[in-house]
Amino acid sequence: MELLDHISEAADYLFSFLSATHPKIGIVLGSGLDSWADGLDDRVSVDVSNIPHWPVPTVEGHSGRVVLGKKGKATVLCLQGRLHYYEGHTIQDVVFPIRVLGRMGIRHLILTNAAGGLNSDFCPGDLMLITDHINMMGANPLIGSHDPALGMRFPDMTDVYDAEYIALAEDVARERQLPLQKGVLVAVSGPSYETAAEVRMLRSLGGDAVCMSTVPEVIAGVQMGMRILGISCITNMATGLSEGKLSHDEVRRIPTQVIERFGVLLNALVSKIFGIT
Repeated sequence: MELLDHISEAADYLFSFLSATHPKIGIVLGSGLDSWADGLDDRVSVDVSNIPHWPVPTVEGHSGRVVLGKKGKATVLCLQGRLHYYEGHTIQDVVFPIRVLGRMGIRHLILTNAAGGLNSDFCPGDLMLITDHINMMGANPLIGSHDPALGMRFPDMTDVYDAEYIALAEDVARERQLPLQKGVLVAVSGPSYETAAEVRMLRSLGGDAVCMSTVPEVIAGVQMGMRILGISCITNMATGLSEGKLSHDEVRRIPTQVIERFGVLLNALVSKIFGIT
C-alpha cells in the first residue's frame, strides 16, 4: 500500500535524527502555543518540507516544524503547527503526521488547539480539557480503502480522551492552582467562522468549544491505539456570545498571553505521563 510506504519513509527520516532514546510522547501544538517546544533540552528541529511525503502547512501561525527534545526525563516529539482540512489538503493528508508518529511507536498523544467558546461560563484565555467531541467537519480520515496495519477498520470511540490523563491534568491544576475547564469540542471544516445561528445549533448539541482541527487527528490516533489527551485554549467567544467581530489575529494573540500557564500544565503532564508509560 503506497500510504504505508510513505508513512514508513517519513518515520525513517525522523528516526535518523534520534539518539538511542526514542520519544514515547507526541504533542501537537496549536495556534499560539508552539513556543513551548522551544524550551526543550537537546532540541533538534526539522522543517517538515524536508520530510518525505509530509504536506506543508500554509496557515499563518503554524510554522511547520517537528521538534525532538527532552523535558525532564521524557523524550518528546512536538509538531509546531498542524495541517487543516480547509487548506485544501485531503483528510488523509491532515492526519499523515499522526500516522507517522504512530509508526514511530508513539502511544501517548497530547493534542492542543485554539478554539472558540460556546459555553457561556468560559472566557477567552481559559484552558479546556476535552472530554469528548462532535465531528461536524463532513469528513472522516478512515473513509476509503483500509489496511489492517493502520489499526481496526471500526475503532471504538467510547473512551476517546483518556480518563486517567484527564484526572492527571485535574490533579496538576489543583496542585498548582491553575484554572481549568472541561468540555465537549465540536470540529467544523472552516475556514469561515460560524454564524450566530450555527453557534446556537452547536450549543444545543452539547458543544462547549468549537475548532477547525484536532478531531481528525484524534480519530486516526485512536485507530492506531494511542492514548489521547486534548487541551483547547479558548481564544474568543463564538459569534453572538460577545460583542465585536472575530479575527485570526485574536486567535493567535490570546494563546501567547496564557503560554506560561499552559507551559506549567504541560510540563507537569509530560512528567506524569512519562511516569506511567
